Amino acid sequence: MQLKVIGQKSLRINKKKFIYLISPNKISNLDFYNDLCTVLKTKKISFFQLRLKNTANKKKLLIGKKIKKICKKYNVNFIINDDPILARKLNADGCHLGQKDMKINEARKILKNKIIGITCHNSTKLAKIAISNKADYLAIGAFHASKTKKITYKAKINTLHSIKKISKIPIVAIGGINSNNYKKLLLNNANFLAISSYIWNNKKYKPSEAIRKIK
Repeated sequence: MQLKVIGQKSLRINKKKFIYLISPNKISNLDFYNDLCTVLKTKKISFFQLRLKNTANKKKLLIGKKIKKICKKYNVNFIINDDPILARKLNADGCHLGQKDMKINEARKILKNKIIGITCHNSTKLAKIAISNKADYLAIGAFHASKTKKITYKAKINTLHSIKKISKIPIVAIGGINSNNYKKLLLNNANFLAISSYIWNNKKYKPSEAIRKIK
């Protein structure tokens, strides 16, 4: 276990818990919660991000309360996408912000010493800004085509290397990561791998089977 002290929060980097799991775009089936328990039980997940773009806030709150209990049971950081206010209401472990979301300094006033991660696309410049604003981790990508969202920014392995040269802040690699391509990112010093569709929308494997393919 290696302790990285960065920004406002100390994030533990465990090489065996390298997955940053993102929710499906919709959660309407009760089977999801059973699948989530099965996946988190593997002890490969460090973060779970609730990312529901087209769901009413009231429903997000109810879903978030259920997921928070599961995350707590399996010692997984519970992160809310885009919404620091919802993160505070749920007393989540933190929030993830995109470039068009609330500024990190404003989010910090709401969330205090909670985890705040920032999307930096494929840009070393954006990474430097996030680092100067004391972000707790940087999300870099997309490294591969993704079913979760349209790819606007394409990142390369060199992007990881460039950012690693200027900071020890943890990097979350994002974009189309699956059992066939994940190892290269880990070998090139990505600390965590953001995965969603491979687990939740896999036509070949159930979530419990898909997670076993990533070792």
